[in-house]
Amino acid sequence: MLGHPTAAAAAAMEEHLLMQQQSLEQQQQEQLLTLLNASSRPFASLWPPSVASATAGSPLDLSPASGDSGDVAAAAVAVNPWDIVLCATGTAMACENALVLAVLFYTPGLRAPTFLLIGSLALADLLAGLGLIVNFSVQYLLSSPSETALLSAAGLLITAFSASVCSLLAITVDRYLSLYNALTYHSERTLTFTAAMLLLVWLFCLGVGLLPLLGWNCLRERSTCSVLRPVTKNNATVLAVAFLLIFALMVHLYLQICKIAFRHAQQIAIQHQFIATSQATSTRKGIATLSVILGTFALCWIPLAIYSLVADSSYPAVYTYSLALPAAFNSLINPIIYAFRNPDIQKSLWVACCGCITSGFSSRPRTSSDGGRRGERLGHLPKSVANVEHQV
Repeated sequence: MLGHPTAAAAAAMEEHLLMQQQSLEQQQQEQLLTLLNASSRPFASLWPPSVASATAGSPLDLSPASGDSGDVAAAAVAVNPWDIVLCATGTAMACENALVLAVLFYTPGLRAPTFLLIGSLALADLLAGLGLIVNFSVQYLLSSPSETALLSAAGLLITAFSASVCSLLAITVDRYLSLYNALTYHSERTLTFTAAMLLLVWLFCLGVGLLPLLGWNCLRERSTCSVLRPVTKNNATVLAVAFLLIFALMVHLYLQICKIAFRHAQQIAIQHQFIATSQATSTRKGIATLSVILGTFALCWIPLAIYSLVADSSYPAVYTYSLALPAAFNSLINPIIYAFRNPDIQKSLWVACCGCITSGFSSRPRTSSDGGRRGERLGHLPKSVANVEHQV
C-alpha cells in the first residue's frame, strides 16, 4: 500500500521536470527569434514579405529601430553583418582613393586636366567610402540619431556616388574629344576650363544629395519608400534612369573611339604595310581595355539600377544589400583602372614608396602627345591612333 504513493510522487516529479524542460526550450526559441529579428533583418526577410519585412533595413535604411525596449537593446548590441561588410568596404575605398589624391596633390608634374579629372573621381570615391562609414556610425554608434543626421548621411552617399558616376562620364568625354580633335583639343583644353566644368558637376551632384534634407524623403511615409530608404520610389526611379542614360552615353562614346581607331588603323595599313601588324596589335589592346572598363562599370551598377526600377521597400532587404555591395566595389576598382595604370602616377608611387626612380621612368610627365610623337617616329602615325592605348 505504501508503494502506490511513491509511484504517484515519482510520476508527478517526472511530469514536473518535463514541463520545465519544455518551458526552457520555448524560452530559447523565443530568444533566438528575437535575435534574428533584431540583428539579421536581411536574412529574416528571406521569408515572404510581410508587415515587418516592408519596413526592413537597406543600405540606406537610416531610421531608428522600432519595437519594445528589449528589441531595441538587442539591436543596439548585435550588428547587421551586411553593414559590417559595407563599412569595411568604405574604409578600404577611403584609404585607396586618399592615396591617389595624395599622389596628385604632392606631385607638381601631375597638374594636367587629365589628372584633374582623375582627382575628381578619386575625391568622389573617397567621400563615398566616408559616407559608408558615417552611415554605419549613425545606425549603430548613436543611441538616438536625429532625423537631420539620418538624412545627412544619406545625402552624403547620394552626392558621392553621383559625383563618381559623373566623373567617369567626364573622363570618357575627355578621351573621346582628345581622339576626335587630336590636333587641336589639347591646346584648346585648359586647366581652368576643366576645373570650371568639374565645379558645375559637383554643384549638380550636391543639389541631388540635398534633396532628402529638403523634404524628398520617406521617413514619415513608409509606403513611398524605395529599396534605398530614405529615398522615395519616384526619386530612386529618376536616379536609376539617369544612370542608365549616362551608361548608354558612355557606351556610345567608347564605340566612337573604337571607330576612330579602326578607321585610322586601316589608313595606316594602306600607306605603311610594314607596320600594320604592330598597329593592329595596339588597337586590339585598346579595345580590350575599353571592354574591361565598360564591363566592370556595367556589372557593378546596372543590376542595382534595374532593381531600383522594379522593386520597392516590401522586397527583402538582402537583395538590396547584395546589389549595393558590387556598386560600392566599383569605387575600389576605379583607382586601379584610372589611376594606378597611369605611368606618371606609377612613377610617383614608386618614388614615394622606394625613394628612387628606375631608369625606365622619365623625369618629365607624359602628355597625350607623347604617344603621337612616338608613332610618328615609327612611320608618321596619326596621334589619334598611335596613342589610342594610352588614352584608354
